Amino acid sequence: METRIIEQFRNRISRNLNENIIPFWMTHAIDRQNGGFYGRITNDLRIEKNAPRGLILIGRILWTFSALYRYDKNESYLTVAQRAYQYLTDKFIDRKYGGAFWMITPQGEPTEDLKKIYGQAFAIYAFSEYYAATGEKAALEEALDIFHLIETYCHDSANLGYLEAANRDWSPTENLQLSAVDLNEKKSMNSHLHLLEALANLLRVSRDDLVRSRLREMIECHLDFIINPATNHLSLFFDEFWNRKSEVISFGHDIEASWLLCEAAEVLGEKATISKVQQTTLKMVAAVAAEGFTEKGALIMEKDAAGNLLRTGFDWWPQAEAVVGLLNAYEIGGNFDYIQRALRTWDFIEKYFVDNQYGEWFYEVSGEGVPNPNKYKVSEWKCPYHNVRTCLEVLRRTAKLII
Repeated sequence: METRIIEQFRNRISRNLNENIIPFWMTHAIDRQNGGFYGRITNDLRIEKNAPRGLILIGRILWTFSALYRYDKNESYLTVAQRAYQYLTDKFIDRKYGGAFWMITPQGEPTEDLKKIYGQAFAIYAFSEYYAATGEKAALEEALDIFHLIETYCHDSANLGYLEAANRDWSPTENLQLSAVDLNEKKSMNSHLHLLEALANLLRVSRDDLVRSRLREMIECHLDFIINPATNHLSLFFDEFWNRKSEVISFGHDIEASWLLCEAAEVLGEKATISKVQQTTLKMVAAVAAEGFTEKGALIMEKDAAGNLLRTGFDWWPQAEAVVGLLNAYEIGGNFDYIQRALRTWDFIEKYFVDNQYGEWFYEVSGEGVPNPNKYKVSEWKCPYHNVRTCLEVLRRTAKLII
């Protein structure tokens, strides 16, 4: 019974990946006039040719097609990965001060040159994945160069972790805000979560001792500071001393962190850390399962400390991360209810997020499942990362369950 359910799950995941998500990006996202990839595309495929291109978008495209090529040696995936690598290297890397620009014009001129650690993390993540896929040593060197820059200028040796941002020349900045909806605080969960995944990926391919040390520190920061032991939810913003500055609960980040912490601990390879992280993960997933899902299986966006909904709609990425986080919890604890929950969330994704007319997934749907026409299908934040990674994780993990 369980094997049949898992095999059907795999088939649905594979079909969506290969027939919906990948063709969209390979067909519609490539800018053959200016190079690279378009910065914004609407739900109905209208291209905003003058829209800026973001580091997160290009870094995630590079990671995605590198990961796809590593999983399935399809030369067409390698071609897109090479294009993204060249674009990221030529247009986003700051050859004067090092690191990567946050935003550029379609012609390749920087429009926002702050060195946001969140963005640097995705450059590390992308370059290290491209190296893993191709063996291109220059990509590994880029990843290590960026790591050493954030280590030199943003690491908080006194209090642990990293400060959120620096000016273009890596001097201190007061502008620490990642986006308009974020607080202007010295440290955030979001940047540290993505540094965690970036350093895990970098350690896989470099085996660098300092990277190993900082990955261990990232795990400890999550366990000691970021995860609230009273609630088993992540806290979102902090001052430099790790005092909490927000009581908002972000269920998508909770479930994403639950499995990324496990992955990081496994890459680190220390048994005591793996055990501690797995125990914490099960508590985190249990809290999300108890508080964060609708009856239809959709993962709620955010609540305040009193349990009030802060948003009534649903974004695509928490749904994707929920599928992996639930599957990971099943692998650790053996509770088949988590598989069934993952399937309910995938049902919701297929019913409301997957665009069977134009391809890919919608950014946001309402509580009634209606797509938001004002949210782009491609943008500086909407990228082929959460959903492709979910598909690859499910395919890898379920392959072990049906042997």
